Amino acid sequence: MHTPTNEELLKAGVHFGHMKKKWNPKMRPYIFMERKGIHIIDLNRTLECLEEAGQAMQNYARSGKKIMYVATKKQARDIVSSSAQSVNMPYVTDRWLGGMMTNFSTVRRSVKKMQNIDRMLNDGSYSNITKKERLTLSRERDKINKVLGGIADLNRLPGALFIVDIVNEHLAVSEATKLGIPTIGIVDTNSDPRLVDYPIPANDDNSRSIEIITNFLTESVKQGLGERKKAKQETPAG
Repeated sequence: MHTPTNEELLKAGVHFGHMKKKWNPKMRPYIFMERKGIHIIDLNRTLECLEEAGQAMQNYARSGKKIMYVATKKQARDIVSSSAQSVNMPYVTDRWLGGMMTNFSTVRRSVKKMQNIDRMLNDGSYSNITKKERLTLSRERDKINKVLGGIADLNRLPGALFIVDIVNEHLAVSEATKLGIPTIGIVDTNSDPRLVDYPIPANDDNSRSIEIITNFLTESVKQGLGERKKAKQETPAG
């Protein structure tokens, strides 16, 4: 598995933090210097943290835990949803509904409702309803699917969360903390890195920066899933 080099991180703009006036002093250990009023992130620290986070995600995947990917900002949505889908992990990229995890049973009910509408529209159960009623049901299903489609197959709380921009996704961070679910997060210079278990200091606004980090972590998940599959094959049945 290829770990990004300092040069690759530099090319992707991972080192660009926020304006100095927006900084969170708790990020001090991860800041290399200030240039023209902008904080520059120490890429050596980024690499250390990235490898640690990758190892954690590999272990979660190996032990069969689901890792929920969370990124609702425009420049991260597509990157994160396609990465999560590539390893069959749940994701939230439209918006985080308050209580998505702390009130998980209610969320599951909405998902079930969506799946029921889907099934009944497809198996002819609704053949005797009007066009207008069918349209109303389809719209309701699409509305639920937009927000909850990425977690439709999640039957229990995830084992961990990977979050892009912990300031933007503060609701997800606080629900995970409340429930004791481990968190891996990209932290920019305006963040408090202590709020997540595995902070990765990096630019969380630039899509290339988000992509290089998400790709590496997803490769780590793939590796963990591969190890899990291999261990299952090697364990004799019964």
